This record gives sequence, C-alpha cells and structure tokens, in this order.
Amino acid sequence: MSWEEGLDTQIKGFGKGWSLRKHRDRFLIIHRPGGVQKSAPLGLKWHESNSGEAFLRAEQIRKLVKKGLSIKQASKKVIGGSSLTEEDWVGALYRFKEQKIKHDTNISEGTWKHDYSPVLKMAVAFLVGKKAPTNPADLIDLCIREWEPGSPSRKRRTNNLCQFLAYCVEREDYSSSWYPPNNRKTHIGRKPANVKTQKVDALTDEELLFLIDGMPQTPAGARWVAAIMIMAVYGLRPVELKHIQVKTNKKTKEPYLWCNYQKRAGAGVTKPRELMPLAVAGQNWNLLWRLQNDEIDLPSLQGKGGVGDAALKYFKKRAAFKELQEKLAKRGERIGSYSFRHSFSVRGHQKNIDAGSVATAMGHSLETHLRSYPWATSETTKEAFRKAESIAIANRA
Repeated sequence: MSWEEGLDTQIKGFGKGWSLRKHRDRFLIIHRPGGVQKSAPLGLKWHESNSGEAFLRAEQIRKLVKKGLSIKQASKKVIGGSSLTEEDWVGALYRFKEQKIKHDTNISEGTWKHDYSPVLKMAVAFLVGKKAPTNPADLIDLCIREWEPGSPSRKRRTNNLCQFLAYCVEREDYSSSWYPPNNRKTHIGRKPANVKTQKVDALTDEELLFLIDGMPQTPAGARWVAAIMIMAVYGLRPVELKHIQVKTNKKTKEPYLWCNYQKRAGAGVTKPRELMPLAVAGQNWNLLWRLQNDEIDLPSLQGKGGVGDAALKYFKKRAAFKELQEKLAKRGERIGSYSFRHSFSVRGHQKNIDAGSVATAMGHSLETHLRSYPWATSETTKEAFRKAESIAIANRA
C-alpha cells in the first residue's frame, strides 16, 4: 500500500464526506456536508515526509469544524493564523468571475475584463505577496491609489473590489474580518473643488443640423451622418448603434426599430426595448424606412476604446465639430458622443413627454434619468416660465 492510500484510509476514518487530495503539489482537505463541497489548504507540500503532519492537521480541522467553525476558518487556525494561501485567493477569484458572469447580475465578458479584472488581479497579487495587507481597508487603498479621488474609475474599482471581498466571506467562508466596509467614501474620496466634471451636454436641434451639414461629402462622412441622425432621433448610447434592428408589429404589420442591447453592471441589467423617434427640428430623414431597406451604411463601430471613442476620433477632425466645441465652451458646456442622446432627452421634455416615458424610451430607470440626464436647457426653462406666466395672466383676465 502506498503512503497516499494509507493516508486516505486514515482520513476516511473521520466519517462520511472527508478526504484529502493533491492540488498544485499541496495538500487540500475536502469536506462535503450535505453534498456541498468545501475545501481548505493544510499548508503543506504534497510529499510522503509531510503525510504524518497532514493527518494531524486534518484531524484538528475536523474537530474545529465539529465545534462550528467553517473549514477555512479551522484551516487558518490550525496552520497558525497565517494569511490565506495563493490557491485560496486565486481560486476565489476564478469562482467569483463564474458567479458574476453566469449568475448574479449576469455581466458580460467585456464588462468583466474592463471593470472587474484589473482591480481584482491587482488585489490578488497584493494578497499573495510577501507583505500582504491584513484587512480590507489597506487592500482597497493599495488598489485605488493611482486613480484621482472622487473619480468614476476610483469609485468603480472600490465597489467591485468590495463585491469580491463580500463574496469571499459569504460564499467562500473566509474570515469575517475580510468583509468590506459599509462606508466607502473615505476610500473613494472627493474631487478637488477646482476639478470640473467631464459630463457632456446636449446640443440644440439647430446645432445638430449645423454639425450634420458640416460633415464631409464622402462615403465616410455619410456613414457618420447616419450615425448622428440615428443617435439623435432615437436617443441611443453610441454602443447601441451595433444592436439595432427593424422589426414588424405582429398586429398592425407596422415596422419599428428595436434595440437588443443589454447594459450589464453591478446594479442590474437594462432591458431590450422598442425605440421611439423624436424628429430633430421637424426633419424627416426616413431613417426607419432606409434601415429597413438596407439604404444606410454605418461606420465601422469597432475599436479599442469603444463606439463613443471611435465617434469622437472622427468628429474631432471636423471643422464644424471644433466650432461647436468652442461655442459650448463659452457657455461652460462640453460636446461629446453622448451629446446626441442628451439632446433626445431635452427634446422629449420640450414636447411635454413625462420623465418616466422618456426614461423608458432611453433604456434606463427613472431614478437614473432624473439624476443624470438633462430635462431642459436654460432657454427652454425660461420659455417654460414665460408660458406658465402667460397662462396665469389669461386665467386672471
């Protein structure tokens, strides 16, 4: 009988569900209470010379588990309070990814790579290093210090790292000392008072037409004109240009434009939706008919920075765009690839469409709409008050 077989026989004496196995040249103890597998390291290399110590540690872990500790808590206690091993953190990261993509909020592989993977790989590298942080606060600070305080990137990295730590405690039975802090403001911080937000602003219908008229009379220019028109008329995110299709209503037989894009994030998933048009300055560009008959060619929407960056890269070379940039800068505003979507929001409210309906048409919640999207410009606000005053005067007459 080999030493492995002899050790296996001894471990089976613990009772049903206990076993040892080799994992990356190290001992791993397995427990399957109720058919659910739990595992923990023994802190020993897989070798015959360590078999006696492996049995003793396994026996101590079994006794602690019987007293109510999780197998990982027992392992840490038996090993001597050492930090969790590389296998633990790396394995937890792999399982967390599976949880996020296949369950939970069902994020996309692209969202994982862009929003989660960079900060979590950095965190694991710190955790398995020689001077590993021993608490969540120190770990978070190490992983976000390169980003500006109060920035969206810093906030996103903090929140995603906290999701991972919460998962490790709740699903992997890590020590509760690794549970992330409820108050994350001290980590995220605030933007300096002299730093302006990078939010973009809406264009008026006249400015939209000016930009469209200023596009080059070339095949590339025509493709980007079509992209601007569709984003402005239907209130699309730039990336949604890749996810539109013409469908037919089964009852009325009327065509309509559908967006099958689903924005996956920690807060949830946006639903595919029927798109509602709002004409720019009464212009009839026949977008639906042209899309239905394949008479619109859109630009290549691929690129490292996404559709929004591809659009800006093209627009910034155009004289009309530069002129609008200067014009908006004088009124303290910015133009960007989301300006066409913001213009849709303003246009909807100018037509007295309620906020909930505009939010639904744009594919986000009412809360998001009220917090992040423009209802009006200063001019339309003045006009609304002038209109209200006129009605009041008429009623008094």
